[in-house]
Amino acid sequence: VQLVDSGGGSVQAGDSLRLSCTANDRIFRTDSMGWFRQAPGKEREFVIAISWTGSSTTYADSVKRRFTISRDLAKNTVYLQMNTLKPEDAAVYYCAVDRSPLTWPIKNYGSWGQGTQVTVSS
Repeated sequence: VQLVDSGGGSVQAGDSLRLSCTANDRIFRTDSMGWFRQAPGKEREFVIAISWTGSSTTYADSVKRRFTISRDLAKNTVYLQMNTLKPEDAAVYYCAVDRSPLTWPIKNYGSWGQGTQVTVSS
């Protein structure tokens, strides 16, 4: 499966941005997926994930009450809504899909998107 990340850009602190992850197959109906990010000089870190049923989500503490994840199954797309952005949110954001279908929580990720850059200025 191929995942395409998009929606990144340069914003001011306090602004909002919505990222998209579009798949070339109807995988989000059966596969849980998540978003990660990597800032320069730092390791890739988990941001948020949603179960294949769409009924469960999990967040990193740093993004709780600011970031949300949603799906549009008709468009094979998962969204990451980022509100009240902070300079420390600046990173390349990647979506990834669970290696195993019909499982939650995610233990291993399979396919990854190419990443989309988010820049937040203070």
